[in-house]
Amino acid sequence: MTKPMSKIENLIAKLCPKGVEIKELGKVAGYSKTRIAATELNNGNYVGVDNLLPNKQGKTFSNYVPTTGRLTRFDADDILLGNIRPYLKKVWRATHTGGTNGDVLVIRIDEEERIRLQSEFLYYLLSSESFFAFDMKHAKGAKMPRGNKKSILKFKIPLPPLAIQEEIVKILNSFTELEAELEAELEAELEARKRQYEHYRSELLTFNEEGGVRWVAISEICQINRGRVMSKDYLRTNAGEYPVYSSQTVDDGVFGRINTYDYDGEYITWTTDGANAGSIFYRNGKFSITNVCGLLKVKSSDVNTKFLAYSLATVAKKYVSAGMGNPKIMSNVMANVKVQIPSLVEQERVVSILDNFNALVNDISIGLPAELSARRSQYEYYRGKLLTFNEYVH
Repeated sequence: MTKPMSKIENLIAKLCPKGVEIKELGKVAGYSKTRIAATELNNGNYVGVDNLLPNKQGKTFSNYVPTTGRLTRFDADDILLGNIRPYLKKVWRATHTGGTNGDVLVIRIDEEERIRLQSEFLYYLLSSESFFAFDMKHAKGAKMPRGNKKSILKFKIPLPPLAIQEEIVKILNSFTELEAELEAELEAELEARKRQYEHYRSELLTFNEEGGVRWVAISEICQINRGRVMSKDYLRTNAGEYPVYSSQTVDDGVFGRINTYDYDGEYITWTTDGANAGSIFYRNGKFSITNVCGLLKVKSSDVNTKFLAYSLATVAKKYVSAGMGNPKIMSNVMANVKVQIPSLVEQERVVSILDNFNALVNDISIGLPAELSARRSQYEYYRGKLLTFNEYVH
């Protein structure tokens, strides 16, 4: 990174040795005031807050598209910001025209300012850690913070000469590509480690039927329940700190967070329906579950809940049926799933080994995940340096 930094420093010394103009965002850009009819939208050009990806990963196709009314229009080069829970860092630079709703802010450079502010440069400024920290500092609401539209326009940005903006964008684009390639390699290695972990987990959870090892059905050792229907509107209305688990597997299965909880303690949840049916999670704490989530409460004193979770993770998928094209494993099927149960001492030994192995694979502070995190931190550090300028004082 030394050579690119030197090139930027040389450009600064040549083009703006006394510093650069720094202005509030609202002096050079504003929110989109144009509209687009819902009839012109589809799952590719409609962008809601739900299909903006966290951690500056862009967007994906929308599962919901409004069919009536007129919505906020965005055009290519506009910057879209998720305005709910700014700490999720949802931001995307538009590559085409489309529409969005009030939960997404569309920031558009003023026409007369485009001769001195490049869209990609502004994107990097608004996807910086300093911007998200500023956004959260001025956000309204504790349980479901929302960005303050007036305050966001007061965020100060540098306006170096276009030649410098273009060079910075070129460097950051290149650095992003290199980072993506490296992350892909590290993630491939991490995936290999996970497969290795799954192999050893299977080995550790396979027992000879000696020394008191027995096969038992889940119904013999657990109470079995299902969750309740909770819509996204319900989650928004009752936002809080306690997780609600559903059918997804990303983010540990968290569907949202509410201000009450249905369960408190050690449990096992499983995904009953959909592509992730049969996914098993160990839970310990206060939480709730939706109707596409099953719940197991161990009722036998000689069964370790976490051991049972590890065991089920190796066999539950085998019981998933794909009737009518919808994979599922319902309570009546889960009740008949059988697992091997050794002595409590052996269960605890296996849990200790698997917990340590699991941490090596998944814990952000250990091994390859830590290296991924370090690379991201390095990128943010250099991006911060590239986007920091001395202010020119007249």
